[in-house]
Amino acid sequence: MSRTAKIIAHPHAQLGLSGEQVAQRNAAGLTNRFSQASSRSLWEIVRANVLTLFNAIVAGSFILLLVLGQWRDALFGFSAVGNAVIGVVQEYRAKRALDRLAVINTPHARVLRDGTVQDIEVEAVVHEDILVLRVGDQIPADATTIDSESLEIDESLLTGEADPVLKAPVDDVLSGSSVVAGHGLARVTRVGAESFASRLTAEAKRFSLVNSEIRNGLNRVLRWIIWALLPIMLIVVNGQMQAAGGWEQAISSGSWRTAVVGAVASIIAMVPLGLVLMTSVAFAVSGVRLARHKVLIQELAAVEVLARVDIICLDKTGTLTEGAIVFDAVHSLAATPETGADEWPGWRESLGWFGADPNANATARCLAEEFTADSALGAVAAIPFSSERKWSAVAFGADTVAAGTWVLGAPELVLNPESPRGSAAATVLGEANTLASAGMRTLVLAHSSEMISTNAAGAAGTAAGAGLPSRLSSTVLLTFREKVRPDAARTLAYFRDQGVGVRIISGDDPQTVAAVAREVGIHVEEGYDARTLPADPDQLADMMEQQLVFGRVTPTQKKDMVRALQRRGHVVAMTGDGVNDALALKHADIGIAMNTAAAATKAVSRLVLLDGRFDRLPSVVAEGRRVIANIERVSVLYLSKTAYAIAMSMIFGALIWGFPFLPRQLSATDGLTIGIPSFFLALMANTRRYRPGFLKRSLWFAVPAGLIVTAGILAVNAYARLVGGFSTEDVQGASVITLSLIALWVLVVVSRPLNLARVGIVLAMYIVLVGMLTIPLPRDFFNLAVPPPALLQLSVITAFVGCLAVEILGRIRARVNARFRGRPV
Repeated sequence: MSRTAKIIAHPHAQLGLSGEQVAQRNAAGLTNRFSQASSRSLWEIVRANVLTLFNAIVAGSFILLLVLGQWRDALFGFSAVGNAVIGVVQEYRAKRALDRLAVINTPHARVLRDGTVQDIEVEAVVHEDILVLRVGDQIPADATTIDSESLEIDESLLTGEADPVLKAPVDDVLSGSSVVAGHGLARVTRVGAESFASRLTAEAKRFSLVNSEIRNGLNRVLRWIIWALLPIMLIVVNGQMQAAGGWEQAISSGSWRTAVVGAVASIIAMVPLGLVLMTSVAFAVSGVRLARHKVLIQELAAVEVLARVDIICLDKTGTLTEGAIVFDAVHSLAATPETGADEWPGWRESLGWFGADPNANATARCLAEEFTADSALGAVAAIPFSSERKWSAVAFGADTVAAGTWVLGAPELVLNPESPRGSAAATVLGEANTLASAGMRTLVLAHSSEMISTNAAGAAGTAAGAGLPSRLSSTVLLTFREKVRPDAARTLAYFRDQGVGVRIISGDDPQTVAAVAREVGIHVEEGYDARTLPADPDQLADMMEQQLVFGRVTPTQKKDMVRALQRRGHVVAMTGDGVNDALALKHADIGIAMNTAAAATKAVSRLVLLDGRFDRLPSVVAEGRRVIANIERVSVLYLSKTAYAIAMSMIFGALIWGFPFLPRQLSATDGLTIGIPSFFLALMANTRRYRPGFLKRSLWFAVPAGLIVTAGILAVNAYARLVGGFSTEDVQGASVITLSLIALWVLVVVSRPLNLARVGIVLAMYIVLVGMLTIPLPRDFFNLAVPPPALLQLSVITAFVGCLAVEILGRIRARVNARFRGRPV
């Protein structure tokens, strides 16, 4: 009789739904259909990045200049467009990754309906359907088993349990888990949004961006500027109109156009457009660099975050280990005779047979590398391994070197656990418990002169000891361990040296997790059983500070543990490869997935190690440090510009003086002193260790430097007004020279320590300044004029004094920063 025929004839077959019952459940919405879109649509992403007050001011200024025919003064518009495009593309990529997230990826489900086994779409499964489960099936909905025959479910992706779980009738099975052995029937209990996989998917799909200090700091500055723009704009516009002879005269004479252009110049100068663009470019280049090292960056700002991490949480299986079992050692038994295991010749040959057996489980197959199978050793009878028995057996003929019956299995099931104290069996069980407490998987090899028969092999029952031959004698104990990634210990040592704390959180047995932790250099006595963790967030946070290794951790607990560490001010990285890690990866400051990770896990991770090499992480940290250190360096340039633009706008507006620059002239000085050099500085090597508070440090230098530039320009303009006789073009030329020379010295200070490349950049900018003032084409385009000798001389002297003040400020800054050098991250 075929397997299908057996299922139809099964007593539970009548529990299968009829077509009418299926239709009723479809009408009631009790189906497995579930669609959970990410939290933001494409329109919402575009609106968030384009339709903002900040962009409205920039776009309004851009359009106004185009209407006035001043297209040469509207060059700043391209930078704003670049910022918006990069923001939309970056968030849309994250949205697409989330939309593809799925815990269940099997195309069909097998159900029992109307007395027949049918293959249907996963979405067509309804409440109370009878699932027909076979090896290789992925369970489409939460269910309860109603019949099982050696049914083993792999729940490692969902729960972190490394071993398959044997399911008996009335046991729950979770959607997203897979059948690895046996077969059975299960009645669906939860479908659609109520199932475990769907709830996990829904939470993982919630849209969020990585918590980037650089991005947060820049957004904070932009918010400050936006709030300051409107009142400053009124001051500037009024000052420009008054400087043109008053509102009525400016409007009647048409000079209001010049006043408006000056107002736009002052407003746009306050906005650090290039800093946002340069930050995005630096992140993008880092992504390309890391891609060459097989590291996929799914969100650009992720490289910066890993440089700030002070605690990294690691899953065990698939992250620290390769998920495979390897043979560890043979342990002689104190209970064996003085001659030891050699009392029973052939024990090595029998282990070779177990390792080579085509039906061997993963643990027994590890023996093949250590013990050679004897092709001449033919088995008389054999009982294959099953999770119910937890042992396997083989019998060899009397004419072979391994005559008799050999049993390989769990000591507590092969030997009698009720043996009296002091007996050989009790002694062996004690030694096995000692080895198991160290986190090792332990098996015993036992021998009996009694032969098992093929009948005994077929009749081996499910009760403990059923089918075992009598008079078994223990031969050796064997230990196995998970295969640790060869680069794990070295990588964790790197993080320890960098002051980064490590927590191992796994769904596996605490002792097994502790054994792996010791192997990778984390010295712990034993793992903490997460089933006893407190539910109170504060108590959980205390426990996370005290303990290093946790076992039996559920997916929800992993997420709670990450959030508990974050509440204590830690920047947390989480690595993993299972769906059970997805929630923790989602809520961590940065999630890192291995190449073997489930699709859902990769979708919510910010970094994916494409070749699974754990030792890639130090290079990611180094890249993050380069980015954050260089962005901090160039942010000083942009923020100093914002500082002097705001100060000049307010002072010139309050004094009712005409603004001393055209928008195109400020675009030229921006490119000369900030834009071009910042592009190279942002991409140069920088190994400086991260220190929190980059925005505070940047503003500490940028604001005084901006005020120094403002003072120099104010001095030049005050002299020109007092002496008189200078044209607007003369004053603008003197202002450009003063601004450029002082700002270039700010560049010199920020670029330290200087090397050949940085010196070359600075010298090139001085040469460009001279060319811009003397070569007719750029001079005419930017409407620049070399001022008369007296005004030119004053500009140079003022610039020298300003450079001297910037140098003093830079030395104070260097002395303050030196106090923090060598401090841990």
